[in-house]
Amino acid sequence: MKLDTATLQFLENLNKNNNRDWFLDHKPTYEKARNNVKSFFQEVHSKLEEHDEIEKSKMMRIYRDVRFSHDKTPYKAHFSNSYTRLGTSLRGGYFLQIRPGGSFLAGGFWEPNKEDLFRIRKEIEQDASEIRAILKDIDFQKHFGASFHSLSELKTAPRGFDKNHKDVDLLRKKGFIAMKKFTDKQVLDKNFAAQVNGSFIALRPFFNLFSDILTTNLNGESIL
Repeated sequence: MKLDTATLQFLENLNKNNNRDWFLDHKPTYEKARNNVKSFFQEVHSKLEEHDEIEKSKMMRIYRDVRFSHDKTPYKAHFSNSYTRLGTSLRGGYFLQIRPGGSFLAGGFWEPNKEDLFRIRKEIEQDASEIRAILKDIDFQKHFGASFHSLSELKTAPRGFDKNHKDVDLLRKKGFIAMKKFTDKQVLDKNFAAQVNGSFIALRPFFNLFSDILTTNLNGESIL
């Protein structure tokens, strides 16, 4: 399954003409682009199922909910899909966005609830060596670089943690996300789905470690 050049062209045109009249006039083009991307997302899902257990695959709506967005344009100039792992023991999730000049994939823990975030921070406080080992792994770095992204961070250590802790850079994070960007040329390549899947495979050591952390206490005993 290959993404069409026309799909990226539609998104580029939408970005320049983000209004309801234009969108309605180009609804057939939108439907064709949407079907192309939906089929691609389904192929990625199939590849994920070969090495992971996926509970849910969700393609995001192109219609923007302007009530809760600073961006008041009515449509998102991208297509995106999330893939949720199955069960309480398989933590983490996958994400893929297609946008001209701004396509990327991501995986990890976007906004963990306060209990999960506290458990991760306690692990970091006690011993962050295994987490640091993930960031130093050659395969992980090849796909994602040597750091985790976070939607937001604290300016200092969270309450109850030492602000001078040697791993305070990790303690400050409110999420732990691995990201990889793609050029339009890569997106349109016939092997793009395989490239995406290869990056998702590289996330597994990260997912396995954090899943273990979130399903055990600080003594390593299961809490499930």
